[in-house]
Amino acid sequence: MRVLVLAPQPFYQERGTPIAVRLALEALSRKLDLSATCEPTIDLLVYREGEDITIPGVRFIRVCTPRCLYGLRPGISLKKLACDAFFFVHAIALLWRARSNQYQVVHAVEESVFIAWFAKKIFGTPYIYDMDSSLALQLTEKWRWCRPLLPLLQWLEGIAVRGSIAVAPVCDALQAIAHQHGSPQTIMLRDVSLLPNDADSRGDRSQFFGHHIGPQHTVVLYVGNLESYQGIDLLVESFSLVRSHHRNPHLVIVGGTPDSIAYYQNKARTLGCDQHISFLGPRPLSSLRDLLSAADIVVSPRVKGNNTPMKIYSYLHSGTALLATDLPTHRQVLDEEVAALAPLDTQGFASKLEALLENRQLRETLGTNARARAQKLYTIEAFERQLSTLYDTVARDLGEAGQQHEKSPEERQAC
Repeated sequence: MRVLVLAPQPFYQERGTPIAVRLALEALSRKLDLSATCEPTIDLLVYREGEDITIPGVRFIRVCTPRCLYGLRPGISLKKLACDAFFFVHAIALLWRARSNQYQVVHAVEESVFIAWFAKKIFGTPYIYDMDSSLALQLTEKWRWCRPLLPLLQWLEGIAVRGSIAVAPVCDALQAIAHQHGSPQTIMLRDVSLLPNDADSRGDRSQFFGHHIGPQHTVVLYVGNLESYQGIDLLVESFSLVRSHHRNPHLVIVGGTPDSIAYYQNKARTLGCDQHISFLGPRPLSSLRDLLSAADIVVSPRVKGNNTPMKIYSYLHSGTALLATDLPTHRQVLDEEVAALAPLDTQGFASKLEALLENRQLRETLGTNARARAQKLYTIEAFERQLSTLYDTVARDLGEAGQQHEKSPEERQAC
């Protein structure tokens, strides 16, 4: 099968969507057994920005964009939309050059689905919609001026869904949206844990968090970007209310840009809890297991969005007690058996955090339950099974479409 993957992202970078794209490419490469293939079978179109990596059978094609468009942050932005304009032109040109030997399917990630829909109208190439978020909701949550346009944006989203050969949502909420839009085939491609199965690696926490943090501290850990929708304001404000707890809590925040780190350092100083918070900046994915396992509590204070944060699956797999906001973005994966779920307000989040600080037995119970669930449902092996089902279904549908095309008009009528 010859596949074109459209991924309008800086690739490769160790953050949400690029990580998910890499997992999908590696799984698809293994499924198609491309390790010994001389010619690439998968073409990957991405932004110019990002690290070069090697995936068997995958050819990287980078979109030429001005350097002023480098430095893209997670989520939608005007800079990203400008990059998408260059991406659109490059994708159509690529498909035009391949028109005599067209791709069998286009795998369209996020907003590139609209490019794939347009290309299908011109070249007839079917596409898979890799649905990592609801674009209509993402735009209206980001920019208030878009809110009156929500019905129009949902209508456009529905067109993209119905035009696909299959939709691959990453969570239950997106699956429901795909069904509402009339998806022809919906196959879950859920995000999974990025930890190996031997996820427990508790070592000297000072090695991971700094020498000022020792066994006398109860470490509360956040990993991820510091965009506003992640709820870092809620986290820092809530933590300031429990900083003097007798369990000696210390908040460690991993991730963020220099500007966002400086902003929250200043906020912590204003709240008087800066001596109890460490900002470590970005850390490589290879250190994730050690960071999560060395913590006592991991947190996801997200305040917006309907897709489950990818970090949740690694949090669960680590076996460390989890505290998250009680929102649908978390509820579609979490419940009280595997996590503490807090109200979306400072006092409520602080109260739940204090309960975890106080009760070590509760932390251990939540962590044990979470680890068991993750090993059953959210491993790399589970992801590969889902992707295999997706492509087996698409291959079957493409084969049936080809057979229908080869039949005479009389035979097709008889069918």
